[in-house]
Amino acid sequence: MMAEEQKVLTVNIVTPSGIVYDHHATLLVVPAMAGQLGIMANHEPIITPLEIGEIRVKRTDDPAREDAIAVNGGFMEVSHNVASIVADSAERARDIDITRAQSAKERAQNAIKTASEHNDTDELRRAQIALQRAMNRINVKNHLL
Repeated sequence: MMAEEQKVLTVNIVTPSGIVYDHHATLLVVPAMAGQLGIMANHEPIITPLEIGEIRVKRTDDPAREDAIAVNGGFMEVSHNVASIVADSAERARDIDITRAQSAKERAQNAIKTASEHNDTDELRRAQIALQRAMNRINVKNHLL
């Protein structure tokens, strides 16, 4: 029994509004600053910042299934077979409202156009991040389809 437990990684994702995800996994893939990072059980302890992107989780209860979660950056700490992810926001693919995400994408694209025309670099940067977040949500949702 003990050897079996060491093949399991607990993955939890927390946002200011609470726990978004909590499952056991054989593999976790996160969007780290240096690129995609794969984590399995017995990984050495690490803390790493995350970018806007998709988290993928291979669950132990259904090896054929992979959960996808959109995160808007954050941090991950791995220690003692627990991967804790803290993010400003995180949404499971099944919970993403594609119509809302498409609207957010269009608003961000319009804001980029307006900011470019007015040479407003601060607003341009905010709009680019909003676009990146909307595209991430759309991509994660489409990954599920």
